[in-house]
Amino acid sequence: MSSVHLLREALVTERIQESPTVLTLGLRYTEPAAMAAFGFEPGQFNMVYQQGAGEVPLSIASDPDERDHFAHTLRVVGRVTRALERLGPGDRVGVRGPFGRGWPLEQAEGSDLALITGGLGCTPMLSVINYVMRRRARYGRLFILQGVRHVDDMIWRERYQDWSRAPDTQVLLAADITAGAEGFLPGTVVDLFAGLDMDPACTIALLCGPEVMMLAAIAQLRERGLEDERIWLSLERNMGCGVGLCGHCQIGPRFVCRDGPVFCYAEIADLFGARGF
Repeated sequence: MSSVHLLREALVTERIQESPTVLTLGLRYTEPAAMAAFGFEPGQFNMVYQQGAGEVPLSIASDPDERDHFAHTLRVVGRVTRALERLGPGDRVGVRGPFGRGWPLEQAEGSDLALITGGLGCTPMLSVINYVMRRRARYGRLFILQGVRHVDDMIWRERYQDWSRAPDTQVLLAADITAGAEGFLPGTVVDLFAGLDMDPACTIALLCGPEVMMLAAIAQLRERGLEDERIWLSLERNMGCGVGLCGHCQIGPRFVCRDGPVFCYAEIADLFGARGF
């Protein structure tokens, strides 16, 4: 049996409360050999298990070069995440993975990157931003666009401020309800495109968030001349097994857990947004 299918014990090494409903757990496999062999691409996920509650797919939020640990940032929304919320340093969980396909960051080297996220499900993009910032010289201009419903939903505000000071980096933020906060455009993330100085010939767009938002963003990107092959998105589905066996995450002939969660838009343009998929 492949090692990714095995449930391995991991120790909680760190717990960070990012917001009232979002936390980060730092983990390390208790078997040194398992920790040494663990590797992943940003955008891949693990299945994290808590006894008595079940398991849940969680994007890996740490950097692949951090070889002594890995991290998951999660929102508390259901039975399993509520159980994980109660954990602290010294507690143990079960982990399977990594699963799926990550972001095309090696292929994107030398290109400009437009990172577009909406809502609270921005963890898959956090790993991308951290990855690019640590390897900044490998990429061209960086555009970070983030939209939320209420300005108070924006976590990691200080990080966005730090990112905005990086070379050749533009950070654009939007909120439906700004409550007078500085630096936020009233509206959605799609409204931020008006301030985006993007060259479609050398830009790769990475999207994450609600599908209705991604559909609107894709329409804007295509209007600006970005080819479908240069648009990538991370999908969310009910991933119950991680290996394409349960069928809960099927989208046409593909499975989000096995063939994604990151897809090139050209691969699924005929299915994405279609009723029933």
